[in-house]
Amino acid sequence: MRVPDVFRKPALYLFIGLLVLSYAVGRLIAPTPVLETVALDVKTNESSQLFYMERGKPISIQNLVSWEDAYLNPANADLRDEINQQRVSSGQAQISQEIVIQTTQSADGPVTEYKKLSQKRHFGIFSLLPALVAIILCWTTREPITALFGGVLSGALILTQFDIPTEIFIRNMADKDTAKIVFLYLWLLGGLLGIWSRTGAAQAFADFISRRFVKGPKSAKVASWLLGVVFFQGGTISTVLVGTSVKPLSDKQGVSHEELAYVVDSTASPIASQIPFNAWPGYVSLYIFVAGVPFLATEADRIAFFFRSVPFCFYAILAVFFTFLFSIEKMPWVNKRMRAAIDRSRKTGELDAPDAEPMAAKELETMDIPEGYNPSMWEFILPLVLLIGTAIGTFIAGGSPKIVWAFSVAIMFAACSALLRGMKLKQLIDGIGNGVKGVVMGSVVLVLAMIVGRLTRDIGAGNYMVEVIRSASIPYWALPVILQLLTILIAFSTGTSWGTYAVAFPMAMPVAWEISQGAGLQNEFLYMTLCFAAVMDGSVFGDQCSPISDTTVLSSMCTGCDLMDHVRTQLPQACIAAVGAGILWTLCAVFFV
Repeated sequence: MRVPDVFRKPALYLFIGLLVLSYAVGRLIAPTPVLETVALDVKTNESSQLFYMERGKPISIQNLVSWEDAYLNPANADLRDEINQQRVSSGQAQISQEIVIQTTQSADGPVTEYKKLSQKRHFGIFSLLPALVAIILCWTTREPITALFGGVLSGALILTQFDIPTEIFIRNMADKDTAKIVFLYLWLLGGLLGIWSRTGAAQAFADFISRRFVKGPKSAKVASWLLGVVFFQGGTISTVLVGTSVKPLSDKQGVSHEELAYVVDSTASPIASQIPFNAWPGYVSLYIFVAGVPFLATEADRIAFFFRSVPFCFYAILAVFFTFLFSIEKMPWVNKRMRAAIDRSRKTGELDAPDAEPMAAKELETMDIPEGYNPSMWEFILPLVLLIGTAIGTFIAGGSPKIVWAFSVAIMFAACSALLRGMKLKQLIDGIGNGVKGVVMGSVVLVLAMIVGRLTRDIGAGNYMVEVIRSASIPYWALPVILQLLTILIAFSTGTSWGTYAVAFPMAMPVAWEISQGAGLQNEFLYMTLCFAAVMDGSVFGDQCSPISDTTVLSSMCTGCDLMDHVRTQLPQACIAAVGAGILWTLCAVFFV
């Protein structure tokens, strides 16, 4: 009897085996409780109410307890068990978070600290399983939706949430951040791309730039690199803006999609951390407060510390520099897969590998200009200017860029412009519909990646790796590289740099300070700067290279690249910069602190 082909594939057996392992972990392994402690910079408002800042918003402290009386204080474990039983019997949820005040004695007198205690958990090394399932299946099947769905199933089985449609998908789809992603990247981005395809504006822009400035693949890549530097507002917005801007131009000049995706991705988050006139300093400053450290005492001190650390973010510097060398085709080493992509596009004109499944659909690859409509490059340029201007303007006015507003203004202007220039309403709507259809699969991948990242965080991957570092005995000179490796693992597993900051910084900065005090270092500020930069850059590298990262998915989607082709060609190039950064941090720690 002949065995069907589907049952001959090793990937199928691997998929089943990993899901069985996930089910066994959820059923047989009890999670380890972890107490997460974050130092807070507590202030008093005009009404004498205590508050702290979180994600750019003031959070009032309603219930403040002493450390000695805290429910989550490990010393009160017996009392906590008794209270838990009482709360469960009365139908109340267990207490999972507290704000506490603690006063300790130092050489300079009493020191008062405020801390946020959060009850977390992890499943040991198995906390990494959902991310590993998704990543392994991505590499073996080259089919991201199946791989990410496998990661979702793995996480659900470990958490024993068997009503997957309701508990996992509907709950996550109802989340504000997920809804924002779907609205932004499916409706607004897809609609804008569809309008540009219908009006021919993107192609008109590419034709103009090609005639005046860009004369071949090299200059097209340099233009992409320059735009990545100009659009420094952040990872996702940069990938979208640069990718959509340069794709028509690069396609016309025969730049492979693997090359373009690498340039776009490597000038997104690295540039945002190097030119941090954006939301990054304000966000990061929330997590690096350490009581008793004078140069981290106030928010202004921490933001100043952020800017003074920028020159030591060696990965970001090397990544941007190496990408520039790659753009001008002077990079000393290019990995085999990337070299093959370059040779293929130059010799055959094929922008994708023969077996590639590009993230951008065919609806966005061809122009469908109505008869009698005259394309204008200004229909491409002016919406982009409005988009960027709105993002920067709202950042200046409110401290955070309103990306949804920016895309909404851009698509409304593009639509009105097309109608005023003679396009019929039905033709415009057809274009928007084709644009939305063109990014549906990319949006599905993006949402699934976000769900896998959240499940991995819920299971406690970051908390587990932080606990491992805390329990290790580390020489001072090795800490920066260890923090780099730790944050690479967390960001690669969860697909987010900002989420990694929230997990790693509250542990890394106090540990760095303790080690600097114990080692009697002469330059504590420089040492703290190196450790800070290692966390910043390790998170950026892990996020940039992870196949479940939003920037990776968006870089592929906006450049029309196959997701795994992008990951396979980018990772070896990025590793060169990461290794170089690790060497530089170690040398600085050994010789200058």
